[in-house]
Amino acid sequence: MSLGFDHMTIAVMDLEEAEQFLGVLGFTRDKAVVASGEVMSDFMGIPAWESDHVTLVLRGASVRQEVQLLRFHHPPLEIDEQSGYLARSGFNHVCFRVEDLDDTLRRFADLGHAPRNTVMDFHDRRLVFLDGPAGVVVELAEWKITPPVPPD
Repeated sequence: MSLGFDHMTIAVMDLEEAEQFLGVLGFTRDKAVVASGEVMSDFMGIPAWESDHVTLVLRGASVRQEVQLLRFHHPPLEIDEQSGYLARSGFNHVCFRVEDLDDTLRRFADLGHAPRNTVMDFHDRRLVFLDGPAGVVVELAEWKITPPVPPD
């Protein structure tokens, strides 16, 4: 049985920019290490892998929520030219719930991040997309009502 979501990982070129972006959503640095060595390389399936590994956490969340950032030292990171294009298979986007969508969008605008689209009302939520770190599409959702709790 699954206990829920644990973390997501984004491979980035610019750690500072990614931390700034996720900081708008309340994520702060918890740990930072250089991950390398035979055990890590075998686990990742990448020979001679070495990377900065930064763990960001959402402070104050009732359940720990992590975003992990990787900045590759070796091998060179391959750029995914299709990242951010939503009409393809595989990972599409990640959505974060926010309390005040308009305020959150103002804070992103202060960092130079404009929304990809206009805010839309959909299923009791106000939604918008942004281009996040490494081209990962980030959706923001402000619930108009308290989200339902799934049954046990």
